[in-house]
Amino acid sequence: MFKQSDIEQLKAKGISESTIIQQIERFKKNFPPVKADRPATINDGIISLPSHVIDHYINIFNREREDNLKLMKFVPASGAATRMFKDLFQYLDQPEPIINLADNHPVRQFIDNLHDFAFFSRLEELFPNHNLKKHEVRRELANEIIQKVLHKEGLGYGFLPKGLILFHKNGNLSNTSMAEHLYEGAMYSKDKDGVARIHFTISPEHLDFFREQVKKDQSIAKQATNTSFEISFSFQKPHTDTIAVTPQNEPFRDRHGQLLFRPGGHGALIENLNDCDADIIFIKNIDNVVPASLLPVIVNYKQALGGLALEIRNRVFQYLRQLEEKISDELIVSARKFLNDFLHTDIPLQQQTASIEEQAAYLYQYFNRPIRVCGMVKNQGEPGGGPFWVKDASGQQTLQIVEGSQFNLKDPDQKEVFEASTHFNPVDLVCITQNYKGEKFDLLQYIDPETGFISLKHFQGKTIKALELPGLWNGAMARWLTIFVEVPIETFNPVKTVTDLLRPAHQQE
Repeated sequence: MFKQSDIEQLKAKGISESTIIQQIERFKKNFPPVKADRPATINDGIISLPSHVIDHYINIFNREREDNLKLMKFVPASGAATRMFKDLFQYLDQPEPIINLADNHPVRQFIDNLHDFAFFSRLEELFPNHNLKKHEVRRELANEIIQKVLHKEGLGYGFLPKGLILFHKNGNLSNTSMAEHLYEGAMYSKDKDGVARIHFTISPEHLDFFREQVKKDQSIAKQATNTSFEISFSFQKPHTDTIAVTPQNEPFRDRHGQLLFRPGGHGALIENLNDCDADIIFIKNIDNVVPASLLPVIVNYKQALGGLALEIRNRVFQYLRQLEEKISDELIVSARKFLNDFLHTDIPLQQQTASIEEQAAYLYQYFNRPIRVCGMVKNQGEPGGGPFWVKDASGQQTLQIVEGSQFNLKDPDQKEVFEASTHFNPVDLVCITQNYKGEKFDLLQYIDPETGFISLKHFQGKTIKALELPGLWNGAMARWLTIFVEVPIETFNPVKTVTDLLRPAHQQE
């Protein structure tokens, strides 16, 4: 199957032949659909926090922070913002007068509201002989304006990552989404010594751009927030790339006869997260940010989620130590009550009639794993995975974030479960990745390998099949202790298309 040049290509990436053979077999048999028992809902897997409880967890968070807690913010930020500007690229393929477009057409909205974007002043500099503040001028120059926004001789936004795009106006300044993460991180990932550690996962080709921009953003944010920043970057590892195949499941080769590999999706970032060393890690996507004026509600909930994660951690660590020292009926009853009260589940039925020693052993292995507290927002039609109850191989009910693509929606029962979901995942996580002995968990041991997916793509005019690894907050964390918490929709402000920046949350100063 493999030529000598293929083997050399694999070695360069750090991928074994057996891994590729396994991936090809996966293409042939596909991934099994997830079989969810029911959606997680309020009081059945999702916690709702009254204001006094929020205050309680914020106090826990701040108290722990003063006790030498090492904090980190982890921001997936790789990939170009091409999708964000998809409508503008399509317009350049077939330009027409803006007046001919419908009022709600995204390109017309973009041109008509151009002055409201944070990068408007940068565009004005590129058109020194035209007054872009005038409506009719913008419409007349629509094609040229869009080219300057997208192409490298202008702003180059069609090729830059989202982290480097100006999202918000900030008085006389404009902030990139990376800068907004610094401002936000200063509010909840700053330790007692005033240091905020923020880690961005980026693409290698963008490293120099990020380093140049972070010097500017960091300097301004440091002065505004009285915070010192430790900024670090990492890349998706080459050995997490996956092979592409033909529709007949044969390895796809490019025009030069080389095997084609594709990034394994955000699930590959579990390896980057595994390299991070902190007592508590906050995860949030690069495009989910707001101007500083809207931070208070977001910061409150982030700190509350952090406090809840720390309380769960402390209780779990206490039970693990007790289970290691001396077991008793009282301890088993107490541990199972905690399991019910905080994790909304119980040990499997067959374990409930087992001996006290067997129950203790089960509880020990169940508790001794990474912890994640995940914010969930009410479903308002946004795309994204949702919270569901899923049974594992042992019969243990577990909370999982499941994407629609993981369901068999041709199964009427599963379709009903999927459509009954009340919340969705905004990627708002707080993670505990160290065990009760202060050692880092090997996060790669807690992945469910059966939860990736296969999609059809196109390359050089041909159809290929692509393999995505279990998603970072989906199957890559499937075997973590999981707590879902309802958070308000105000905490979720993603920018999927450039016109999302015209929403009120992004227009505050």
